[in-house]
Amino acid sequence: MGSIDRYIFRTTLASFALVLVSLTGVIWITQALRGIDLMTSQGQTIVTFLGITSLVIPALVLIISPIALMIAISHTLNKLATDSEIIVMNAAGFSPFRLFRPFFYATIVVAIMVAFIAAYLSPDGLRRLKQWDAEITADVLTNILQPGRFAQLDQNLTIRIRERQPGGVLAGIFVDDRRDPNERVTIVADHGTVLKNSSGSFLVLEDGNLERFEIGKRDPALVAFARYAFDMSKFSNQGHDAALGIRERYLWELLDPPPDDPVYTQVPGQFRAELHDRFMAPLYPFAFAALTFAFLGAPRTTRQSRNFSIGSSILAVFGLRMAGFACSVMAVKSPLAPFVQYLMLVATIGAGIWIILAGVVVEPPPALLEAINKSNARLLRLFGRPVAA
Repeated sequence: MGSIDRYIFRTTLASFALVLVSLTGVIWITQALRGIDLMTSQGQTIVTFLGITSLVIPALVLIISPIALMIAISHTLNKLATDSEIIVMNAAGFSPFRLFRPFFYATIVVAIMVAFIAAYLSPDGLRRLKQWDAEITADVLTNILQPGRFAQLDQNLTIRIRERQPGGVLAGIFVDDRRDPNERVTIVADHGTVLKNSSGSFLVLEDGNLERFEIGKRDPALVAFARYAFDMSKFSNQGHDAALGIRERYLWELLDPPPDDPVYTQVPGQFRAELHDRFMAPLYPFAFAALTFAFLGAPRTTRQSRNFSIGSSILAVFGLRMAGFACSVMAVKSPLAPFVQYLMLVATIGAGIWIILAGVVVEPPPALLEAINKSNARLLRLFGRPVAA
């Protein structure tokens, strides 16, 4: 690349990185706030909270990257146009297609990043998130049992602890077990600890009393114990074998799913739709880049307004992405929908390249431009501002 290409390439990628980080950060915060209960109700630390919620960032970057690239290209072209650099380069012999080359290089970098995220990084983060969330939710003994609260672990099982002490000791334990319809067991223990081994998870109670009241008997049976193990394996093992959803599958797992996969046998159409979405993810940066440059890359003087071109590029990109989402939804039931989406992307890239090669300046028709000017004049008069003659 020459010095001009390097300058445009660096400016575009720097703007892309800034926009990507900003948009991802804003959306990540809105997503992370939904999981704030990890620290409040389940007693997780801020490190755990940030670690879990950050695993969704690759999935966000996968969606935001093409949009961030469009904004970066728009910003760079607008900067070049404001400083009259596009006019100078055009006068020096730079054709619009030659000017598009550094933007194309930047698009290749973004497309490679998107392809890697779609194939591996995003599903890996989502499956780690699902497993981590399942483990935290399943770790009832450590997280859900909060001091001073009656925790309803099952329909007829309630546990309460008075406080947590150093070393993982739970003090003041109360257990009310009515899961067996023929008896009711109530346990009160001075303290206890959590024990996990190959046999399961147990709440080991020490120095307490067990009262068992059986249906049909007048008096309950009262037993004092020094040590008693209450089996909690049913609750502590919940979610450890969390089934992977379609979005948590790597690209090669979508290409060749096992025939006996229960998810695949139930919803094969969703596998097909997700697979084509992964393949098309790297194509969107090229489509967005071609559209944006087609509307904004032509040389214009400072007197020529670029507002229409900017608005048109935004509408075109928005329409293309919405059509893509619609095709993805229809692909679940229709095998032809992905091919329509491929055709749409290829046609968009081809149309954008043709406009760039032909040097077409995308401007509104004179009648539409006159209508826009009259509308602006009426608005200015409505708000009491003078209209220039």
